[in-house]
Amino acid sequence: MYFLIGVNLVSIWRKEKVKFDFLRDRLGGMDLGPALRRFFINTLFDSTFMLLGVIIGSAFSENPDLRVILATMITSSLALGISTGVSVYEAESLERDRKVAELERALFRNLDETTISRSARKATTVISLINFLTPLTSCAVIAFPFLFASLGILEVRLAAWLSITLALGALFLMGAYLGRLGKRNPWIKGLRMLTFGVLAFIIGYWIERLI
Repeated sequence: MYFLIGVNLVSIWRKEKVKFDFLRDRLGGMDLGPALRRFFINTLFDSTFMLLGVIIGSAFSENPDLRVILATMITSSLALGISTGVSVYEAESLERDRKVAELERALFRNLDETTISRSARKATTVISLINFLTPLTSCAVIAFPFLFASLGILEVRLAAWLSITLALGALFLMGAYLGRLGKRNPWIKGLRMLTFGVLAFIIGYWIERLI
């Protein structure tokens, strides 16, 4: 009799442990990828379009100042990185705290300082850090031609056109990646994103010429 009770208890414990581990993974690991991709792509789009606007407004003026261009690109990317990093951290912390609270009610136990809560905090920190670094990475790539201009290798206007080409290329690659991720034609998706980038450039350039 005691043997059967023991077997039943072990069986129940194993089932609950599997359920517990599954919920932990769902909270801390398995949903990290989709959330990370979602925020990363959104921030990358935002930073790329922002840098397009900065280049149009500063590099195509009558007397472009290379120091002003680089300083504006770097400070704008830093501000965007801090903004997105903090906002994502707060939003993800709220969402994951809500999930932890739901698990606490389902499991009838406090999950503070458990693997679940630690995984949730780690996932939130990783996502926020990636969002903070994304605009800075985008700036490093798109501003690269201006570094050659600072060395006297390229003219400022030529560096600006090369930076715009890099930005539009990044938009195409991001669109193609989203198309492949969504099992759609990556070329069509990439060209669609490229079209939006070209339209943004044309409108911004037209406004800069009017002012």
